[in-house]
Amino acid sequence: METLFQDLRYGLRLLVKRPGFTVVAVIALALGIGANSAIFSVVNGVVLRALPYKDPDRMAIVWSKPPWGGTGGFPVTAGEFIDWRDQNQVFEQIAAFHSQPLNITGAGEPEFLGGVRGSASLFPLLGVEPKLGRTFAPEDDQPGAERVVIISHGLWERRFGSDPNIIGQKLSLNDEPYTVVGVLPAGFQFPRKGELPAPYQFPRQADFYTPLAWSPAQAANRDRNYLVVVARLKPGATFERADAEMNAIAGRLQEQYPHLNKEALVVPLHQQVVGKVRTALLVLLGAVGFVLLIACANVANLLLARAASRQKEIAIRSALGASRVRVIRQLLTESVLLSLVGGTLGLLLARWGIDLLLTISPSNLPRVETIGIDGRVFAFTLAVSLLTGIGFGLVPAIQVSKPDLNDALKEGGRSSSVGFRHNRFRGLLVVSEVALSLVLLIGAGLMIRSFVTLLSVDPGLNTQNILTLDIGLPRTKYTGPQQIAFFQQVLSRMQSLPGVQAVGGVYPLPLSGAEEYMGISIEGRASNPGETVSAGPRCVNGDYSKVMGIALLRGRQLTERDNADSPRVLVINEAMAKAFWPDEDSIGKRVAFDQRNGTPNWREIVGIAKDVKHVSLDDTAKPEMYLPFGQFPMFFQTIVLRTTGDPLSLVSAARSEVLAVNKDQPISNVHTMEELLSNSIAQRRFNMLLLSIFAGVALLLSAVGIYGVMSYSVAQRTHELGLRMALGAQSSHVVALVVRQGMTLALTGVGVGLAAAFALTRIMASLLYGVSATDPLTFGLIALLLSSVALLACYIPANRATKVDPMVALRYE
Repeated sequence: METLFQDLRYGLRLLVKRPGFTVVAVIALALGIGANSAIFSVVNGVVLRALPYKDPDRMAIVWSKPPWGGTGGFPVTAGEFIDWRDQNQVFEQIAAFHSQPLNITGAGEPEFLGGVRGSASLFPLLGVEPKLGRTFAPEDDQPGAERVVIISHGLWERRFGSDPNIIGQKLSLNDEPYTVVGVLPAGFQFPRKGELPAPYQFPRQADFYTPLAWSPAQAANRDRNYLVVVARLKPGATFERADAEMNAIAGRLQEQYPHLNKEALVVPLHQQVVGKVRTALLVLLGAVGFVLLIACANVANLLLARAASRQKEIAIRSALGASRVRVIRQLLTESVLLSLVGGTLGLLLARWGIDLLLTISPSNLPRVETIGIDGRVFAFTLAVSLLTGIGFGLVPAIQVSKPDLNDALKEGGRSSSVGFRHNRFRGLLVVSEVALSLVLLIGAGLMIRSFVTLLSVDPGLNTQNILTLDIGLPRTKYTGPQQIAFFQQVLSRMQSLPGVQAVGGVYPLPLSGAEEYMGISIEGRASNPGETVSAGPRCVNGDYSKVMGIALLRGRQLTERDNADSPRVLVINEAMAKAFWPDEDSIGKRVAFDQRNGTPNWREIVGIAKDVKHVSLDDTAKPEMYLPFGQFPMFFQTIVLRTTGDPLSLVSAARSEVLAVNKDQPISNVHTMEELLSNSIAQRRFNMLLLSIFAGVALLLSAVGIYGVMSYSVAQRTHELGLRMALGAQSSHVVALVVRQGMTLALTGVGVGLAAAFALTRIMASLLYGVSATDPLTFGLIALLLSSVALLACYIPANRATKVDPMVALRYE
C-alpha cells in the first residue's frame, strides 16, 4: 500500500506537470465514459430494473392473435376472458382491465380524468397495498354492487389536499356517485406510460380505478375486443407451457364460437414493456461503447507520444534496479488515475446528459421515472473507468517498460524515437479508430436516411393548423339522442368562432394512440372456420373529412343527412376495399357489426376514402370504416378544428363554447395535429439524433487521432524530411509522402469498418424504415466522407512538413 500511495502521488505530480496532455486526455475520456454512463442509466432504468409489481418475472400479458395476422397482440372479449380465467390450469391469478376516462365534478373545477376499469383480482395480482383504505373486494365486482373507486396518490394530493378522511367520501364521476374505498401509494401506476403497444396505450395516466362489475349481457359479450388480460404464472410453470395451454383453450372456444380467433399469445410482462425499445437502447449502448473505444485509442496514442520524452527516465529507473513489472505498475497507476479523473468528470457529464435525454426522449418511452444515477450506474461508471485505464494504458506500458539502455542513456541518443514497433502499434490504433468511426457513421447514416424516408410518407391527412380536444360525456346524463344534440350544439358554436374554417369530431383520432377494432359480417359471405373478419370503426361527426383533408376516392362523403332516420351507411378506406372486395366494386356492398332484433344491422358502403396512417407514419394501413355520428352516437368525441392561424390561440374560446352548452363539462387532451404527428415518430427521431451525435463525436475523435499520429510522425521524421528537401525533393513530393502514409492507415481502417458495418448494421434492421441495413449508397457516401476527413487530417501536418528548414533539420546531426 505504501508503494501504491507513492505511485499515486507521483502520477498526480505528472498530471499537474503536463496540464495540456492531462486536459486533452481527461476531456476525451470524460466524453466517452460520460456518454456510456448516461445511456447505461437509461438501459438500467428501462430494461434491467425489475418491474415494480409482485413476482414480476412470473407476470404476462395474454392476447388474442390479431385478425390481420402478424406477431403482435390483440385485445380480447369479456366472454373470452371469463373462459380463459375459468379453464386455465397454469395461472395463479388472472385479471382484465381497460381504459375508462370519466369526468369528475364537484370539489373544484370539472376535470376529465384517465381511469382504469379492472377486475377485482387486478390489485392482488399486482401485489399493491393501498396507502389508505382497501382495494377491491370480490363483491365489488358483482352486477348491482355499490359503486366504489380507488384513487391515485396524485389525485388525492392534487384535488383533495391529501385529506386523511377521504375514505368513505362520495365522488361524482360522470354524474354518478362513487364511494372512495382506497388511495394508492405514491408513484404507483398501472399500466404505466408506454407499457402497452401503441394501439392499446392509455392516452392518460390513471387517476382512478373502478371494478368491472359486468352485467350478465356484458359478461357474455364475444364481439367487442377491448380487454387487456394480465396474469401471473403458478410457481414452476413456464411461459411456453402457458402459451400452449392458452392456445388449446382458444382452439376449443373457436369450435364453439366460430367467429372467435383460435390463437392466443402469452407475452412475458417485461418483454411486453421493453420489447419495442430494447433493441434501440442496446444499439445506442453499443454505439457509445464504440465512442469510448475511440477515446481510449486517442489516449493510448497520447501516452505513446509522451513515452518518447520519458525514455531516459524509464531507462534510469531500469538501470537503478527497477524491474519491468515495477515500471509497468507505475505506468498503469498513472493511466488508471487519469481514467478515474475522466470518469469523475464523466459522471458529472452523465448527470447533465440524463436530463438532456429525458428532455428529448419520446413521450411513450416506458419507465422514465426509474432513469437516474443510482448505485448500479455508479458501479458501472467505476468499472468502466478502471477497465478503460487498464485498457488504454497496458500496451503502451508494456512497450516502453523495456528500453534500450545503451541508446537511451548515451549523451546524443535520439530519445524522441520510440522505435518501429511503437509506430506500428500507433498505426494499428488509427486503423481501429477509423473502423469504429465508420461503423457508427454508417449506422447514423442509415438512421438519417430512414427518418427522411419516413417524413416523406403521406399520412393521408393534412395536419397543419388543426386543433384537437377531447370531450367525454356522462353516460347517465346523455343517451344517444342527447349525445347527438350536445355535439351538434358544440360543433355549431365552434364553427362560428373567428379563424375557424371547419369543425368536426371523431373517435378514435388518428395518431393519438387510441384504437378500436370490432368483428364484422359481410353480406352474402360466410366466414371460414377460424377466420376473424374485423375493421377499425371511426365514428365521425360534422365536417371531419374536410378538417383533416382526407380524400374521397369514389362514392360520396358522409353528411348531416345520414342520421337516425335515414338508411344505415358508412364509408370505408381503401385498405378495407382491397382486403374484402379485391376484384369487385365495394360501393353498394353491405356489412354489419351489430344486430337489431336478432338480425344483422346492415350498413351500406357509400364511399371509399384514402388510407390514413392511424397509429404512426410507419404503420401499415388496416381496414377502417367511417360511421356517421348521427347513426352511431358515442359518449366520447375528439373535436377537431381547422383554423386560419395558430390553433392553440383558440383553446380558451373553444373551452368557453363547451361550457356554454354544459357548465360542468370539461375538455382535455388539447393538442395540435402537428404535435401528434411529431409524437408518433418521436422514438425514431430520438434514436436517430443520439446515434448521429455519437457518430459525430467519433468522427471528431478519429480526425484528431489521425492528425495527432501524422503530426507526431512528421516530428519524428524531421531529419529525414529535411535531408530529402536538401537533396532537391519538391514540396509536393513531401506532401505526397506524408499523406500516403496517413491515408494507407485510414483506408485500411475504412476497409475494416465496411466489413464490420456490413455485419453489425443488420442488428438495427428493425429500427429502419424504407432502407436496407446494407444500403450501398449509404455505405459508399459515408466511406467517402470519412476518407475525405482523413485526407484533411493528413494534409495539414503534411503541409507543415514542407515548411521545415533543411539547415535546422540537419543541425541535429
